[in-house]
Amino acid sequence: MNGAESLIRTALAAGVNVCFANPGTTEMPLVAALDSIDGMRAVLGLFEGVCSGAADGYARMADRPALTLTHLGPGFANSIANLHNARRARSPVVNIIGDQATWHLASDAPLTSDIESLARPVSAWVRKSASPDAIAGDTADAIAAAGHFPGHVATLIVPSDCQWSPAAGALASPQIAALPTAGDDAIRKSAELLRKHGAKAALFMGANALRARGLTAAARIAGKIGCRLMCETFPARVERGGAMPAIEKLPYFPEQALEALGKSDAVVLAGALAPVAFFGYPKVPSLMIPAGRECETLAAPYDDAAVALEALAAALGASHGAAATPAVKRPALPTGELNAVSIGAAIAATMPERAIVMDEAATTGLPFFGASAGAPAHTYLALTGGAIGQGLPCATGAAVACPDRKVIAFQADGSGMYTLQALWTQARERLNVTTLICNNRRYRILQVELARAGVTEPGAKARSLTSLGNPEINWSQMAAGMGVPAVRVERAEDLATQLKRALAEPGPNLIEMLI
Repeated sequence: MNGAESLIRTALAAGVNVCFANPGTTEMPLVAALDSIDGMRAVLGLFEGVCSGAADGYARMADRPALTLTHLGPGFANSIANLHNARRARSPVVNIIGDQATWHLASDAPLTSDIESLARPVSAWVRKSASPDAIAGDTADAIAAAGHFPGHVATLIVPSDCQWSPAAGALASPQIAALPTAGDDAIRKSAELLRKHGAKAALFMGANALRARGLTAAARIAGKIGCRLMCETFPARVERGGAMPAIEKLPYFPEQALEALGKSDAVVLAGALAPVAFFGYPKVPSLMIPAGRECETLAAPYDDAAVALEALAAALGASHGAAATPAVKRPALPTGELNAVSIGAAIAATMPERAIVMDEAATTGLPFFGASAGAPAHTYLALTGGAIGQGLPCATGAAVACPDRKVIAFQADGSGMYTLQALWTQARERLNVTTLICNNRRYRILQVELARAGVTEPGAKARSLTSLGNPEINWSQMAAGMGVPAVRVERAEDLATQLKRALAEPGPNLIEMLI
């Protein structure tokens, strides 16, 4: 057994059996190991950002890490934006990066770089294997460091000579530690604050508080106390629809977020940090909980927030039968022009039970979250770190993790152009992803931000930097060129018809919405 084979066998022994790869010369021993060892699925991404984004989506849905395999520092650098998003999503991801042979590093070959310095900003754990015999143990440690959701990004750098040289063999991964639980003091203080403020309190949730177990407990708390249920602006994963309570999502723009949280006199944080504005604006505070509001932390993001909510419900005497909110109806099929409201309604009206929605629709996607509250049970994923280009890869990874579920990639056109290569991977792997492209031929969010900055009449240069026209991008043609069947629609009733068709068919589809 060589070092590369010991790495793959160690990963398999730990239950890690998917590798999203864009390898190069220094990873050829690992490619050979993937070829010779049964059990590890190798998924090719045509761009490293597709690999890292897919690993993020896979981890969010599978609750365990996938491997990424990238080529030296430059290849890994291409994956960093979506690893930033994965870190913000608290997704467990294990990056494997091939490096120059140990004895060749001193020659400073053209592709040689300081890989550790690239990996540290997006990784909670970084190590470089020192010998062939060290690779198995390093791999086991990386998987343990990544953990399960909420987890971490771990990066292992493996010199090529350590991969091809003989090694001792595979190892078992150390046992992954259980998530910490909330202390009695945090439960008591949170219960006191909710009792004190009742309907004027907000339960603000993130991480695994937004899974079914946590939301069920939160619904009991809201049914007993009357408090509001809220979540982060861009949550990693939320269980929605069906029996899940309807929750408010914190608005993106800081003025609206301050107004939303200003309606409550107290906030209890469960699996979430105190929210801050995405950017600094003149005369706008960074913290989105207005001054003077009482705040308690029930559970931090890396605590077991779901268990903490159950303990809080028990402390409040919330019965299992308590209902948090009245039933919300599924919207009717829309007609007329395509806009943000009609698109959100069309998705909510046609999505099947257990669908997975990856939302990177930017401004067009805002009404969907409210419209989908009455849809059948589904899972909602969002753009966690703000680095655009996450949507198509994340949907790809979610489909690999859940082949029996329909995935909807709700995608803005500008951010979709960052990682459109994901469509090719969807076609090659025959993944059940229906992509909805919001083609408004502009960076609409930047136009909004220009207006917020006081630029009411942009000049020619500003207009050109926020426009995606001249020439216009034809998504249906690009999708077809990558092997994904595609259609264009211009009206809401046509969108609903095409959605029903696409969601009933196996494999990938793309619907380009001209808005």
